Amino acid sequence: MGAGAGSGRGQLFLHTLLFLLLAGPPARGQLRYTVPEELEHGAFVANLGEDLGLDVSTLSARRFRIVSRAGARQHLEVNLENGILFVNERIDREEVCEAGGTCLLHLQLLVESPLELYRVEVEVLDINDHAPTFPWQEYVLEVAESAVLGARFPLESAQDPDVGTNSVHTYRLSPNGFFSLEVQTRSDASKFAELVLERALDREQQRVHRVLLTALDGGIPERSGTAHILVTVLDANDNVPAFDQPSYGVSLPEDAPAGTLVIQLNATDLDEGPNGEIEYSFSGHAPPRVRELFHVEPRSGQVLLKGRLDYERASIHELYVQAKDRGPSAVAVHCRVLVHLLDVNDNAPEVTLTSVSTPVLEDAPPGTVIAVISVLDRDSGDNGRVSCEISPNVPFELRSSFRNYYTLVTTQALDREVVPEYNVSITARDMGSPALLTRSTLTIPVSDVNDNAPRFLQPSYSVYVMENNAPGASICSVSALDPDCQQNAYLSYSIADGHIHGMPVGTYVSINSDSGHMYALRSLDYEQIRSFQIQVQAQDAGFPPLSANVTVHIFVLDQNDNAPVIVSPMPRNGSVATELVPRSARPGYLVGTVSAVDADAGLNSRLSYQLLQATDFTLFSVAPDTGELRTLRSFLEQDASRQQLVVQVRDGGQPALSATVSLLLSVVETMPQTLSDFSEFSLPPEVSSSSPLSLYLLVSLGSISFTFLLAILILTAIRCRGERRSRQGDSCSPPRCHCCPGSRPSSDGLKTSNLTAQPPAGTTAATCLDVPGGGPPGYCYKVCLGPESAQSDFMFLKPCSPPRNNVKDPGKKSRPEQHLQVSKEAKQPNTDWLPPSTQRAALKSSQSLEDVGEIHRALQKEHERLCTLVTPVSG
Repeated sequence: MGAGAGSGRGQLFLHTLLFLLLAGPPARGQLRYTVPEELEHGAFVANLGEDLGLDVSTLSARRFRIVSRAGARQHLEVNLENGILFVNERIDREEVCEAGGTCLLHLQLLVESPLELYRVEVEVLDINDHAPTFPWQEYVLEVAESAVLGARFPLESAQDPDVGTNSVHTYRLSPNGFFSLEVQTRSDASKFAELVLERALDREQQRVHRVLLTALDGGIPERSGTAHILVTVLDANDNVPAFDQPSYGVSLPEDAPAGTLVIQLNATDLDEGPNGEIEYSFSGHAPPRVRELFHVEPRSGQVLLKGRLDYERASIHELYVQAKDRGPSAVAVHCRVLVHLLDVNDNAPEVTLTSVSTPVLEDAPPGTVIAVISVLDRDSGDNGRVSCEISPNVPFELRSSFRNYYTLVTTQALDREVVPEYNVSITARDMGSPALLTRSTLTIPVSDVNDNAPRFLQPSYSVYVMENNAPGASICSVSALDPDCQQNAYLSYSIADGHIHGMPVGTYVSINSDSGHMYALRSLDYEQIRSFQIQVQAQDAGFPPLSANVTVHIFVLDQNDNAPVIVSPMPRNGSVATELVPRSARPGYLVGTVSAVDADAGLNSRLSYQLLQATDFTLFSVAPDTGELRTLRSFLEQDASRQQLVVQVRDGGQPALSATVSLLLSVVETMPQTLSDFSEFSLPPEVSSSSPLSLYLLVSLGSISFTFLLAILILTAIRCRGERRSRQGDSCSPPRCHCCPGSRPSSDGLKTSNLTAQPPAGTTAATCLDVPGGGPPGYCYKVCLGPESAQSDFMFLKPCSPPRNNVKDPGKKSRPEQHLQVSKEAKQPNTDWLPPSTQRAALKSSQSLEDVGEIHRALQKEHERLCTLVTPVSG
């Protein structure tokens, strides 16, 4: 007894030493620990955080966890606060590992960011938590009285679920005078007891013998189980059955159907009659699992398959079959049948997605881990070897990290706009024959990154807008596309800063930031602005935002909204424009030219002229294109001397607009050398436009002309006053100086002039002008000034000569000291007058600015001509 206890303590020391060695510093990535069974919840197993070199504070954030199959019991768990592996629920080694041998728990530890996988093996150590048990508490052993000394009687073996030293170690028999006990060891190291007859039996002396059989295990503390053996002494049946061999071995495929013959047992008995008839059956200690799978025919000795075999659950089954004759005092003999199962490729690989990191960004670099995939095949050998592959033509590949563990990584850059989602088919195939495979589809959505700028549907836009549009009206719409999605594809439109004719572009047009519709903020005028361009920007809402620009050309279309404007002739002071036509004019004589301009363009500015009203339509015609007014025939005596004409100027717009001008033509015998009111001085359309250059030219020309005329008047007045002082006499005598405001001027006199004399305030209507300088002494010029002279031009009137036939004082001569007296208050000259008809050309709407210089030179010649008019004229 002491020796057994000492042996047990030695085994405990060796076991503890083995535990410490196995629990030492593990290799990185592959750890192994040991833990006794039956520990309580929370019992310490190992410090994984320290052994794996992980930062304990980041375990929770990195989702450190144990990966297990669905439905599997979680015996162990990890504390994320300190990284300690502890017992989550009680571990019963006999329940976890049905078969004997080493009992291992395989754990897969997963930690993310970055993704890492560790394998841990935890060996469950057996403890002596089960005592040996016998199938029955009392055995009845029938022994013939004729049994010889040394006869052996096998006894039912005790069963102990524990393994190793904790299983059945030995048997003991209570002291008696007839039997001894011998412990035998089978080939699988299991123990069984045999009762040895040490003394001859005598049924007449003692029919029953009672002994106590005790089974002891080798655990510490030592556990035991007992059974009572009742030995009944029978009358002689001196032969027992015998098997052909004590042990049988047979191989059987795991997919064998029920009813398959496993083995045919055969035992013989030399006795005759009932003592020689043999019955077969399982031994009393056959486990329930064996009785579920197999069946023994009592009479034939056939062992038949009853249930479904599973190599992956148990690869070998041990059957104990006994044979017993039907005679009295029958003794049962036992044999062992070992059934070895042959693995069949009946399990397809299992594919488990341990961790999936989806969706994946489209700018993820090659080598990014998408998922961790584990494959498992419950078969063995080649049937359990698995290869894994994915569908071709996808930017992913499988990389093997551990046995039956793969990582799915990217091999190239992704583009969500080309492929927004990948369906990756994962195929796991074993090496069996025929091979079995399992396919699993992993959907990998690609997350969008703002890597595409907006793109307009057109490289540029041309928009045509009719002038006089309503403010706020839509003029066009621009549209852009962004291949990205969600907020990266949300576009907003805006107009780039700029100026149009000095004004911000925002005062002309606006744009709806969401739809891209553009609106005119003001009514456009073709005559002010004909075209302009703006830059429209489309910007997405990504980060950072991307944008694109497009040029929008806006062309203003002309509308016939401007009527023609007559520029020549221009009526003065509200009167009708007049012109003199010689009666001797031949057909085709150019009377004058009607000129007009139209601010519109194109057909809207194409002008045509026509004679709308006329005193005689057969006498005059107007050229429809040039506006030239010409005679159609010669004048007749009966033709009126005053011809009233109305000329209409009409543009080519729809509807057409027009303007009219009234002309009064006076038919005269001779044409005076004077200016005409018909051919008014007008600037060409280019000059009469709103161009600042033309305005500056006109102002300069007017200023120069006014200065020149004023200088002439001042010099003339100074000269006249000087001569008057140097002579005797200061005025014309009344008889020889007559005022002629009401006198009819003769046809050879000067009728009109562009110079007027304005009398001083308070003077009479007539002033005698004495012209000195060698003129005949009997002449003087009289100027008739009326109240309306302040609004008229200077007029050099016809010289008033005294009537020679009615001279009251013929001997009295005019004094040579007479000189021209001019009013000190001279009106500013009017620059509206035109050059004489002898020098002017027909001013048309196409006249250029170069004509202004010629006009200025003509004005100077006209001033010189007018100055000659102040000299005396002899009668």
